[in-house]
Amino acid sequence: MINVRATFRIAVAALLCAGAVSVQAQATDYPNRPIKIVVPFPPGGLADTVARPVAESMSRELGQPVVIENRGGAGGGIGMAQAAKSAPDGYTLLMALSSYSVLPEADKLLGRSPMYAFDALTPIARFTADPTVLAVRADAPWNTVKDFVEDAKKRPGAINYGSSGNYGTMHVPMEILAQNAGIKLTHVPFTGAGPAVVALLAGQVQALSTGPATVLQHVKAGKVKVLGHWATGRLESMPDVPSLKDAGYDAQYAQWSGLFAPAGMPEPVLQKVRAAAKAAAADPKVKQVILGAGSPIQYMDAPEFDRYVKQDIGRMADVVKKIGKVE
Repeated sequence: MINVRATFRIAVAALLCAGAVSVQAQATDYPNRPIKIVVPFPPGGLADTVARPVAESMSRELGQPVVIENRGGAGGGIGMAQAAKSAPDGYTLLMALSSYSVLPEADKLLGRSPMYAFDALTPIARFTADPTVLAVRADAPWNTVKDFVEDAKKRPGAINYGSSGNYGTMHVPMEILAQNAGIKLTHVPFTGAGPAVVALLAGQVQALSTGPATVLQHVKAGKVKVLGHWATGRLESMPDVPSLKDAGYDAQYAQWSGLFAPAGMPEPVLQKVRAAAKAAAADPKVKQVILGAGSPIQYMDAPEFDRYVKQDIGRMADVVKKIGKVE
């Protein structure tokens, strides 16, 4: 008589074994088709500026096309959520900014379910870590941070600034400055840094905080001037610009860019992606493009970047609480 239970157990074991062999075979064969890097912002911002040369270098390293998909919205949350929900097979990656550390905490503060969980994404490599800069149009009436702050004190809420969205990398530093200086500014969110810079150039907003790479070309063209930055020393790309601390305001913020992957990738795939990212960070062509845009490479490999991100999440949780609810 046939033992039905025993036959069923054998069949299940065979399926599981076949599945494991299939996953291992896919991992060994990786990559055998194009890879996508999700940039959770429109073209023109820091994430896009970094992702494009990195993608070209990784394509050469991996032997497959690495394409960019710009998926903006919700301060980067929509694109990051898309990447977090993707299959962990190495064919969908994410180039995130430091808003990654903020948005789930902001969602909790607002009583919403987070768009993504921190443990749904695995840090692969950090490429840049720049302080943001306070940029205004060249014809703006302010020439120093103190000019800007004093005017804001006289006219509460009259000065507006653009950002990439609520709690994003352009919103948070401005709120840090506003709290520290005791001023009220009007926040105008856009879908990314690119549209916010266009709005600044068009006079639709009067100021913004963004990475040096986003505005350096406009500074060189005489269309934008930078009043200060959120670091403690001097910027390599803008050595004559003082820090906010130099102006008497204890406001610091760094906008980093880094590559992530959906959690749970097979180890052989993870190692190949990690090696390709490391090669991209050392690629002279990548360094030249990103430095030319105003952001030197500040590479961190996966283990160090993972620790850095966890620390950043802790720091940003306190900042979000101080900012409070922003609908």
